[in-house]
Amino acid sequence: MDNTQEDQIRELFAEYCRTWTEGDSAGFGRLFTEDADYVSYDGSWAAGVARLRENHDKLFRGVIAGSAMVGEIESLRFVTDSVAVLVGNGSVLMPWRSELPKRRLSRQIIVCVRTPEGWRIAAIQNGRQRPVTIPEPDSMPSKMSQTMTRLAQRFGVGRAREVTLS
Repeated sequence: MDNTQEDQIRELFAEYCRTWTEGDSAGFGRLFTEDADYVSYDGSWAAGVARLRENHDKLFRGVIAGSAMVGEIESLRFVTDSVAVLVGNGSVLMPWRSELPKRRLSRQIIVCVRTPEGWRIAAIQNGRQRPVTIPEPDSMPSKMSQTMTRLAQRFGVGRAREVTLS
């Protein structure tokens, strides 16, 4: 992929941060495809640019008024000539703060697509950076989980039954 395409996506991310910081919900919305998906750090989901723009308009005029989006690109890779995956690192800096609290740091997976109007965001998944250590298979947490699994299987509870999301 040529540097021009990469530069355009980097500019898209910069514009994402800029329009957020300016509280410009219309400009923010123009960065997305009409059918974009936006999953927030709390797991809430806005399907479609109209909903996303409406949510951010309320946010920009309400609880995050005057905030800044502080972010940087950690990685950018092209899946095809027209699709790229960007991993961003950043957070909302509230107006009364001069630095980001660690608990507010987030990482975004952003799917960018090339459209006739240029590169746009088709999907974002945003999650707080609160990594947990993966326990070793022979650790106490793993042994407890394995024991609970054997008990559930023996007594036919949990996943041994048909389970659906409600």
